[in-house]
Amino acid sequence: AYNIHVNGVLHCRVRYSQLLGLHEQLRKEYGANVVPAFPPKKIFTLTPAEVEQRREQLEKYMQAVRQDPTLGGSETFNSFLRKAQQETQQIPTEEVVLEVLLSNGQKVKVTILTSDQTEDVLEAVASKLDLPDDLVGYFSLFLVRETKDGAFSFVRKLQEFELPYVSVTSLHNPEFQIILRKSYWDSAYDDDVMEHRVGLNLLYAQTVSDIEHGWILVNKEQHRQLKSLQEKVSKKEFIRLAQTLKYYGYLKFDPCVTDFPEKGCHVVVSAGNNELNFQVRLPNEQIKEGSFKVTRMRCWRVTSSVPMSNGPSGSSPGKSEVKLELAFEYLMSKDRLQWVTITSPQAIMLSICLQSMVDELMVKKSGGSIRKMFRRRVNGALRRSDSQQAVKSPPLLDSPDASREPMAKLSSKLTSVSLRGISYSSSANDVGANDFHGNYAFEGIGDEDL
Repeated sequence: AYNIHVNGVLHCRVRYSQLLGLHEQLRKEYGANVVPAFPPKKIFTLTPAEVEQRREQLEKYMQAVRQDPTLGGSETFNSFLRKAQQETQQIPTEEVVLEVLLSNGQKVKVTILTSDQTEDVLEAVASKLDLPDDLVGYFSLFLVRETKDGAFSFVRKLQEFELPYVSVTSLHNPEFQIILRKSYWDSAYDDDVMEHRVGLNLLYAQTVSDIEHGWILVNKEQHRQLKSLQEKVSKKEFIRLAQTLKYYGYLKFDPCVTDFPEKGCHVVVSAGNNELNFQVRLPNEQIKEGSFKVTRMRCWRVTSSVPMSNGPSGSSPGKSEVKLELAFEYLMSKDRLQWVTITSPQAIMLSICLQSMVDELMVKKSGGSIRKMFRRRVNGALRRSDSQQAVKSPPLLDSPDASREPMAKLSSKLTSVSLRGISYSSSANDVGANDFHGNYAFEGIGDEDL
């Protein structure tokens, strides 16, 4: 059996025969010339070296399928991962009540099946709130972890290949919850959402929450104006004023570490307005602020790694030792590219933010509408957004930092699927991390942008 990791998290366990069944189904639906080659069957028992070779081949196969816009977005592939997730966690299909949080702390209870996918749950929440169908796509479900001060640390956006109920209950920790938030970056789309009473209420609640948690910066005079609008229950005017404030519409991440401008700097990263904003604490305790525009990132990757252990071989590293990193290659000036690395448990969520910013930019650039970005049911089946084809992996590139201490790579990048043999789990031989998101928005950069 193999462990399949998706987005750096153990998703399910599958056998070779199950993966072969998936392969045959994909070939039947899409043709042999579209589907990647599958590792062949062996008549005799595999040696340990052959087991590892097969694991590597299967991993490359799964990554190739996931990264193909047609195969990776297919209901066949996603339903395979959902079913395997449910079987691995041994959660039977039954009716349950799932609590979904809103930004104001209110809980929406929806009756769903344990086997309901992300879109089903999102639609159930929207239905309970009376949110119109054409506004559902402006919102997403996020897995969050409640912090001691009552704020939320974002883990990831729930994806089409997972079952929200299974994802949250399998963590066996009440700190993890599912929250509903808007899932677009351009505040111009607020107008669409505010057209409807429920959309306006959701956006208002999120804006109030972001101000209360210090995500949006407010001075005394602005605070007085906002309070006055709140007392009058002037929700639209409240949001309009908030739109003019610094960091409106940004997601704020937990304090972490970066190697820019020098190694070991403590930083608070926020994502919004097509950029990553850095508030860096320098070694002399000075705070400096700077922004990295997504259009100037040539590519990025997420890796999880653990420092090479001096302990006994085969000893498993402690949870605290595993590091997640987001590294992006940035056009600092006209002829100078530089790698910037953020070490954060939220690296995958940061990558998802970059991905969705690029998707939104590419749709706008092509003259498309954001409404068309969102997947909709077509004859009962899910259709993947065309914008998901905007970002593909380019050829392999050099490592961000060749001088970095040796690392045993455990898994790689946002959309990667990594497999680890259960009976053979030497982390030193696990997946390499040469998988990158190439940024198609980068190709359109002109001299005026510099």
